[in-house]
Amino acid sequence: MTDFRTRIDGGLAALLTDASDAAAAELLAEDAVWDMMAPVDTVSGRAGIETRVLAPLRAAFIEPRRRPEMVIGGANRRDAGGIWVAGFGHIVGTHVAPLWGVAPSGRLAFLRYGEFHRLDPAGERIVASKIILDLPDLIRQAGRQPFPEHLGTEMLFPGPATHDGVCPMAGDGAASLDLVERMLGDLHLYDPETGASKGQIGADGTWSDDMLWYGPSGIGSNYRWAGFVRDHRGPFLRAFPDRKGGNHYCRIGDGNYAAVSGWPSMTMTHAADYLGLPVTGKALTLRVMDFYRCADGRIAENWVLLDYVDLARQMGHDILH
Repeated sequence: MTDFRTRIDGGLAALLTDASDAAAAELLAEDAVWDMMAPVDTVSGRAGIETRVLAPLRAAFIEPRRRPEMVIGGANRRDAGGIWVAGFGHIVGTHVAPLWGVAPSGRLAFLRYGEFHRLDPAGERIVASKIILDLPDLIRQAGRQPFPEHLGTEMLFPGPATHDGVCPMAGDGAASLDLVERMLGDLHLYDPETGASKGQIGADGTWSDDMLWYGPSGIGSNYRWAGFVRDHRGPFLRAFPDRKGGNHYCRIGDGNYAAVSGWPSMTMTHAADYLGLPVTGKALTLRVMDFYRCADGRIAENWVLLDYVDLARQMGHDILH
């Protein structure tokens, strides 16, 4: 019997190269809804997904291919319930035509993606999805800067250090998600002077001493808790000091991995400049996806997708053109 995670990932790969109605019908419910990053936003129906998402990707890249780094699946612990498949990776191809406002480089590009897919009760087809493609990073790869300021190291998302993120076979998914939920619960509260939260590091902390945190374009990636605070947590809390997170529609665990997402996850007030974009004082929201690898009772790696095109749009900036 084919693993449902493998089947869904294979079906998504086929959609990039096969525009036939049969390929779409095999994977997508006729009334499937994909909530995408800005500027695509919500796309309804199998035909709409083909027209507004898949056809533009095929036109923008020569022979695009999915290169997954994590594919996990399981029962959603949140009230929405259902069986979900989630993961991240890159769409790989030569970028030769504009994509939703991003001018082409004419060169090889790795378009970072994060995705959460809810399956029908039979586990056969996708009925609802949340998908973020890191368009600002596509701009960066073309040699342009989407934001006036960048924080951490800009790089492609590496796969898990253990090389077992695609349909993992070992580990306790419930325990992995328990660990992530404990971290998230402690992270809600922090010292406004230092930005510190209890339970994150130290002997009883949820993060590994050698944690790696991989963020979207603008934030970039960093190493150990000190790097995370310097390159992401500190600047983010200064810009959005009243931020409230959570509001997750999906939380799943699978093996040594877990994934959570909110749409939007955060509500906050823009109280200081951020990534070089001037303060607006506006109330903002943020769409978030997090993917985790756990090891020895700690979080070892965290890959994060954020819809920063939508965030900049709320601030009054179109960073794609």
